Amino acid sequence: MKILFIADVVGQPGRETLCKRFPEIKEKEKPDFIIANAENAAGGKGLTGPTAREIFGCGIDVITLGNHAFDRKEIEEVINNPKILRPANYPPNVQGKGYGVYHLDGKGKIAVINIMGRIYLPNIDCPFRGINDILEIIKKETKVIIVDFHAEVTSEKNAMGWYLDGRVSAVIGTHTHIPTADEKILPLGTAYITDVGMTGPVEGVIGMDKEIVLKKFLTGLPHPFVVAKGQTVMQGCVVEIDENSGKAQSIRRFSIQG
Repeated sequence: MKILFIADVVGQPGRETLCKRFPEIKEKEKPDFIIANAENAAGGKGLTGPTAREIFGCGIDVITLGNHAFDRKEIEEVINNPKILRPANYPPNVQGKGYGVYHLDGKGKIAVINIMGRIYLPNIDCPFRGINDILEIIKKETKVIIVDFHAEVTSEKNAMGWYLDGRVSAVIGTHTHIPTADEKILPLGTAYITDVGMTGPVEGVIGMDKEIVLKKFLTGLPHPFVVAKGQTVMQGCVVEIDENSGKAQSIRRFSIQG
């Protein structure tokens, strides 16, 4: 089973790049299932019904989110779509689901879990404890489990990789928009990467207009961020998994100019 994961889609430039470049990598890799993190897809922050439909229209199977999941009220239009996942460690009364199990023609089922770290991010429920309960439910249905761990610091992501080694097929880090060069298969068969990067403008600061970001750093004053313009990129990774054991066989990064 081959899984394609598209890194954080940022604003209109990210959506356009995704739809422009996705057919190329889909033809090359022929993935069985495609996941995209799209918590920044609507104007650089959050998700709306129209942006979700645009991303699904490109050929994405499941959208994952993160700390900006509820920044736009319009998320209420689509948050209960079973193919849109917000972090699972939000409290139980929060709308939406944090994981899903999906059928693949001829290849059984795949589970996707979206979970969020707590260091420098909203202080929600513990991701380490929370994911245990989810795995108890999911493992009865499938051994193929992909985790999007949306977190800020590398140590928290690295710890989650070791914590889940042998229990899930892949732990894929998102949120920082900067790809890391540490993709590997952990000893017990879990594919891991600290961060897969970003799909969006590269002539900015993590996708945002560089002049505005620099002004904030230089003055210490708040300035509303605006999505950058110019050259774009589509980043992510490809994970190959043995569907019988759920163990990863390989993980590869990709970066395609927009």
